[in-house]
This record gives sequence, C-alpha cells and structure tokens, in this order.
Amino acid sequence: MQGNELIWLTLGLPVLGALLQTVLGKRLQQNAGGKRVLGILAVLPIAIAFLIGVMIAKNLDPASFSVISSVPWIDIKGLSIPFELRIDTLSMTMVLIITGIGALIHLYATGYMAEEKDYARFFAYLNLFVASMLLLVLGNNLLLLFVGWEGVGLCSYLLIGFWYEDIANSRAANKAFIVNRIGDWGLTLALLLIIATVATSQEVVIKDSRFLSYDVILPILEHAFVDNPALATAIGLLLFVGACGKSAQFPLYLWLPDAMAGPTPVSALIHAATMVTSGVVLLNRMHVVFEASPIASTVICMVGAFTAVFAAVIAFGQTDIKKVLAYSTVSQLGFMFVACGAGAYWVGIFHVTTHAFFKALLFLGSGAVIHAMAHDQDMRNYGNLKKYIPITWVTMMIGYVAISGVPLFSGFYSKEKIIGSAFEGGLASTGGFAAGPIAGWICLFTALLTAFYMTRMMMLTFFGKERWTENARAESLDVEAEHGVHDEHGEDGHHGLTANHKPHEVPVSMWLPLVILAVLSAGGGWYLNQNNRFEEWLRAATSSAQGVTEAAHSSIPIEPLSIGAAILGILLGAIIYFRGLPKREGWEESKWSPVRIWARDQFGYDRAMVSASVDGGNELASLLDQNVDRGLIRGTGRGIGKVTEVFSSLIKALQTGLVRMYALSMLMGVVGLALLALYLIRGGHK
Repeated sequence: MQGNELIWLTLGLPVLGALLQTVLGKRLQQNAGGKRVLGILAVLPIAIAFLIGVMIAKNLDPASFSVISSVPWIDIKGLSIPFELRIDTLSMTMVLIITGIGALIHLYATGYMAEEKDYARFFAYLNLFVASMLLLVLGNNLLLLFVGWEGVGLCSYLLIGFWYEDIANSRAANKAFIVNRIGDWGLTLALLLIIATVATSQEVVIKDSRFLSYDVILPILEHAFVDNPALATAIGLLLFVGACGKSAQFPLYLWLPDAMAGPTPVSALIHAATMVTSGVVLLNRMHVVFEASPIASTVICMVGAFTAVFAAVIAFGQTDIKKVLAYSTVSQLGFMFVACGAGAYWVGIFHVTTHAFFKALLFLGSGAVIHAMAHDQDMRNYGNLKKYIPITWVTMMIGYVAISGVPLFSGFYSKEKIIGSAFEGGLASTGGFAAGPIAGWICLFTALLTAFYMTRMMMLTFFGKERWTENARAESLDVEAEHGVHDEHGEDGHHGLTANHKPHEVPVSMWLPLVILAVLSAGGGWYLNQNNRFEEWLRAATSSAQGVTEAAHSSIPIEPLSIGAAILGILLGAIIYFRGLPKREGWEESKWSPVRIWARDQFGYDRAMVSASVDGGNELASLLDQNVDRGLIRGTGRGIGKVTEVFSSLIKALQTGLVRMYALSMLMGVVGLALLALYLIRGGHK
C-alpha cells in the first residue's frame, strides 16, 4: 500500500481504535494504569491518521482528483456499487480538520474523562464518530455519503447521551436524534430524485457500476438542469433541508444547544469542529445543483443570515458558559451558509477551517474553566479566574479575539470574506428580491453582536471580583432546577463550589491542546489567506467566488466596516461588563429585562416546538371539541385523531431505545435505496 492508497489506513485506523476500546476496555479498566493504555490506544489511531492525511495532501495536485476503489460493496443482480473513496482538496481539507482537531480533542479527553467509570466506552464512541465523519467526507458516491451521514447521527446520539442515567442527557440525545431525522428525510428525498434523474439519463451506461459516483452524476445533473431548472430547485431545497438538520440552521437548530449536556470534549469535536459542518460540506460537494437554482441559493443565503443573527441575540440571555458557545456555533454556521448561498463555496469551507480552530479552543477552554470551578457552568459564579488558571485564560483570549473578528487573527479573514461575498458575489435577485446585500448587512450586524456577547462571556469569567465567594449555593441550585441547568457530569458528578473554593489549572494533557489550538487560532487564518493560498487550493473542488475576488473594488468598504464592528462590539462589552456581573443579570431574575428573558427562552420557539410535538394532537382535539359544532367536523376530527393514534402507535413501537434496532433500520434503508436504484435503472433503459 503506497501513495494515495494509504487513505484506507486513514479511514481504518479509527475503526480499529473503536474495536480495541470495545474488546480490551473492560479488562484494562480494572488494572492499574489501564486507563493510560486505553488513552494511548484512543489518541494514537487518530494522530497517525492525521499524519497520513498530511502526507497525502502535501503531494496532492489541487487541480485534479483521484478515486480509490475496492471490491464491489453492493452486488445485487446487476447492481454493483463499489466502496470507493475520493481524494481531492475538499475531502482532504476535511480529513485534516477531523483527524487533526480530533487528535487534540482525544488527548484533552484523556485528562478530562480520567475519573469516568465508562472510560473505554466513551473513546469507542469517539473513535467510531471520527470514522463515520471520515466516511462522509471521503466517500465518492451517494450511498457512502448516506451511510456516513447516518453513522455520524448515531454516534452523536450515543455521545450526547453518554451519561444516560441523567434524564437531561437522555432527553438531549433523543432530541438531537429526532430533529436530525427531519433533516435526513429531506436528504433521502433529494437522493431519490438524483438517482431517478441519473437512472433515466441517456448519458449513463447501464452496466456502469459507478453510476452513483460524484464524477459521474454531477456532469449529468448539470446537463439535466439546463432544460429543467425546476428540478434543480427541488433537489436543492431538499438537500438544504438535510443540511439544516446536521448544521443546526433555523428551524432545525434547537437540538444543538441541548446537546451541550454531553461531555465537553463531545461538544468540541461534534458540535464545533466536525459534525455540524457536514451540511456545509454537502452544499460544497453538490454545488452544481445550487448554481443551477437561484431560488434555492437565495433561500440558503437568507436562512443562514437569519440563523446567524437570531442565535447571536439568544446568546445574550445565557448564563451557562457552554450554552453561550453553543448559540455562537449556531450563529457561525449561519455565516457559512450565507457564503454558500452567495456562491462563495470555498469561503464557507474557509470559515469551517478557522471556526474549527477557535471554537474547539473555546469549548475545550470552557471545559478547563468548568473543571477548575468544581463542574459549575454558571458564569454568574465566576470572576477573576485569570488569577488562578492563567494558561486557560491566555489561550481562551486568543480564541475570543479570533471569533470576534480582530485583524490578524483567524476569524477575521474568513468572516470578512463571507461579508464580502454576500455584498459582491451574491445571487443578487430572485423575482426582484436582492438577497446578497441584505444578508451582508445582517452578517455585519451579527459580527458586532458576536464581539459583544463574547466579550460578556470573557469578562464575566476572567475579570471582576470572585463571585463564587458570595453566592449562596442553595439559590444557585434552585435556579438550575428551574431552568434546566445541569451538572457537567450528570449523576456521577457534583457541585463542589463553596465560598473557600480555590480554582486550579488543568493537567498538561488538557492545556497542551489549548496551546496548539491557540497558535492555529492566532496565525492559521493569516497563513491560509496569504497569496490566496486557500482559494487556489479549493478552486477545482468547489465553485469559484467571483464576488469575493472583486470585493476590494466594491463601493462598500468591507474591511473597515468589519474591523469597526469587531472593535465596537468589544468596547461595548468591556464598558458594560468590566466591573463584573451587573445586577440586572444577577440571580434576581425579577430584575432582568423582558428582552433578556425572552432571549434566554429562545423567544418561546423551543418550548413551542416541543409542546407542538408532544401535546399538539391533544390540544387540537380539545380545541375542536370545545369550539366546533358536533357532527361532520367533529366526526372528522375524531377520525383524524384515531388515524394519528394508530400511526403514532406504530411509530412508537419502532422507538425501542435499542441501538442495534436503529442500526438495522439504517441498513434496511441503504438496501432499499439500492433496490430502488436498480429498479429505476432497468426501467429507464428497457
């Protein structure tokens, strides 16, 4: 095995790591030093996979791609689909992010999860997640993408609900799994439409086993859309629904903040660096669809802009440090979707890369803060922590200025290009509605809000007086119980924060990843931006962004406005929060402004969605019974209720809680897609 064929090791090593944790974990955990061995066996496969990825990427020609095939994966009466991997600049960029950031997070987790009794189970899930994500980005056909997509969703469910004995964690895992099923519905319908289009095309060869491979279907789709733009819009909107689920865009974002119930390393890996960016990868890989549909692209652009500002406003109402970062992630994902909707696909991946640097740093840094504060996540109990955890403080400061868009730090370059792409390159109009400039102004305002609420988080955490010495824990726990703030370690953890508590710095296994990520957050964006290095790297794999390359000639001064938004947001935050926690944001929530309370509660959206899904049927039946005459309408309502009850019972029977049953359902879905494809091929070529 040599050259590009080493990519099989990159995919196989995380699978091997998961198997080793499963087979050896229980035995080694019982021995002295066993967890240290398990930690090495967890980190090493991901680190080696990263080194192999670096070697392949270093020798990769940006203008070309290669396909590495194996024996047929599916072979059913003439339908033969190979298990093949695609090596191009898009897939290798994601491989480096997944394995590089993933290796650092695995190293951090060896210290963070050191006291867990299910140490091996955690790393088995984490390794398996990395393998699923690698399959998603490396697979060269739609079925492999679908398997990786569902595998990532399954592993996310397992990791979010790792502390399954805590009801809050179990509910968060279920919520993530169910909401993502909505997105997967859209993706599945899009894949069926694509398969039908390709199978009925005269350009495809009947016996070609690669009829679902990207290099086969993308040219066919591009040609088909010339005569049928409505087809491009239908496929594009369905793909967007799928992307909304994984990448937490409105209205499907509501699973991600609750996912913070899982361990902090999970938050950093799944919900900052990898899983939530898979929707952006999908939009890039299928960019020919959106280039053929201004309507679909405009929807993406505007939904991304709304998600960005909506989540940024909600962040101001949060007191849990991880919840602030969660809504920040939702907001930053909105920026990425704006870039893709404006046609600047490579800019979306640029922000994926820089976001992986600073958001993984901020999440891991928040874990260090939580560790130092006896697992208390409420910023109202922090203050002056720079005195006690200087390494965490310095590294998080770098991540903070990076996400705020301060010049020379990584977030500045990608965020500026997103705003520029919205103003200059956008799909300017659909039926006279100018999407690009509107999204650009919204993103600019959101950049100001980002700098503001991140300054608030940093000031409340590291500056001001030490508030844990004066806050009554009983009052704290009452508020937590009321608003669902739960312990980072579930039932196995504890709140040990007392008036005489002394915060302490984390061990080297936890602060070393912070230092490395801080270096990347400080200089990574500058390096990738020099001489258009990143744009040239991704040019062949994605659509070029004309608007971004012409941004310097715009009548709107993008760079000064972007810098001004960052500086103004930081100044406002510093003025308000430098002295510490304002009384209007303290424990006496009766002094909170209505807007802050609404922001904390997501303006009622999450509660409305949960109520509608759980109690909506009963409430509707009650309304009909009280306000509508008896007879036909009432009888119809009862009939609908009965039908709904029958279907609900059937669906409920499928929700067994057994992971093996869900895995079997996924396998049946893949086989079903394959059989449908076979039927369509034969039908289209009789």
